[in-house]
Amino acid sequence: MNFYTRKWVKPEDLNPNGSLFGGTLLRWIDEEAVIYAIVQLGNPHVVTKYISEINFVSSAKQGDIIELGIEAINFGRTSLTMRCVVRNKITRMVILSIDKLVFVNLDAEGTPTPHGKTEITYAYMGIEPDIKKRD
Repeated sequence: MNFYTRKWVKPEDLNPNGSLFGGTLLRWIDEEAVIYAIVQLGNPHVVTKYISEINFVSSAKQGDIIELGIEAINFGRTSLTMRCVVRNKITRMVILSIDKLVFVNLDAEGTPTPHGKTEITYAYMGIEPDIKKRD
């Protein structure tokens, strides 16, 4: 599983109990997962279809640094299924896990359309990175 995104839990992210608000964490996860799907499928027209049971294992407090891990587990005809783990960056303690997040590839009209992918490609949406040799 790749952990690309890190978040610093700030006062505005807290619930009345002083821990990270679950809705904020789910928003971060959905955003991270859709970015991952867009990159993998090479299409900016991707939507969230399904999120399985969300298992809140522990909480995060103000000042904690958390990291979001996303992993592709299945490529359907028009969909991409991933799993997610969120953990405390310092302690490595799991905060949340989700077994399935399903995203659907859409055409310009918003209709599910085959993406033709069968494995992780790390596509750059048709844009090759500009890598220059340093002197």
